[in-house]
Amino acid sequence: MYEKFKSMYPSFSKGEAALWAASVTLIVVSFFIFGAKSILTLTASLIGVTALIFNAKGNPAGQFLMIVFSILYGVISYSYAYYGEMITYLGMTAPMALFALVAWLRHPYNGNRAEVQVNRLTGKETVFMAALTAVVTVVFYFLLAAFHTANLLLSTISVTTSFLAVYLTFRRSAYFAIAYAANDIVLIFLWMLAALSDLSYVSVIICFVTFLANDIYGFINWLRIQKRQESSTKA
Repeated sequence: MYEKFKSMYPSFSKGEAALWAASVTLIVVSFFIFGAKSILTLTASLIGVTALIFNAKGNPAGQFLMIVFSILYGVISYSYAYYGEMITYLGMTAPMALFALVAWLRHPYNGNRAEVQVNRLTGKETVFMAALTAVVTVVFYFLLAAFHTANLLLSTISVTTSFLAVYLTFRRSAYFAIAYAANDIVLIFLWMLAALSDLSYVSVIICFVTFLANDIYGFINWLRIQKRQESSTKA
């Protein structure tokens, strides 16, 4: 499998190929074990985990796949009345992934379009981001309450972590992966509550567990990329 993966994506290491393969295997196996009814759930999960391995490499292809995942996940969230997730992914994550795609393509590292140039946020921008996140959180809390969103508190926290993640992704900061990892943890708990009434949603939990592993790796790898790029610039 690695040789086939390597021929398609030569920049990926054996460890990255193994992480992707293990994630895909867990998602497919859990889909059939827990009797998930919708092939849409399986499709979205596979696209999402593939997007993350590209994102971990700083490859803009990951942002294109994230747009597709966001649309599919929005539909899945609607099926369980998780309107917060639906609004977040369709109204915020998907559009921001599009902006991030454009930003990543406009800032290739040394002309290499398969790797984005990593950026560092200034202190002022960090304060601005925190203030903007607070405003978004308050607005979405009342919006989700108006829609009678299931598990309102967790859904609101999910909005907060999602906004931080998409903002940091757009700004090409290595910490976007940490924000996504925090969001993964929230979503694991959110879908655990859904699974209490329908075991087929366990496959969605497994999906976000694999997402968490990929996002943790993404953060580690982006720190490596950042160090390499900055060292090269100084040299």
